[in-house]
Amino acid sequence: PAPNNYNSSPHRQIATPTTTDSVHRDNNVKMPSHKTFKTKQKLAKAQKQNRPIPQWIRLRTGNTIRYNAKRRHWRKTRLGI
Repeated sequence: PAPNNYNSSPHRQIATPTTTDSVHRDNNVKMPSHKTFKTKQKLAKAQKQNRPIPQWIRLRTGNTIRYNAKRRHWRKTRLGI
């Protein structure tokens, strides 16, 4: 028979170490108040792209688009600029 100790239980879960790197990444990246024109253009384009799709597109015949799949939250996903 199998040994009847605590470690041999098939339902015991192994604890994995938690890292805070994924939660607090890119906190040291600061945006300067004096931006270059190229950086400002990229930020403006990203701001214009980050909106829901219009309702009239959703109502078109044969439409399969329901939402903007590339929607970005300002705190969760960084632009990498």
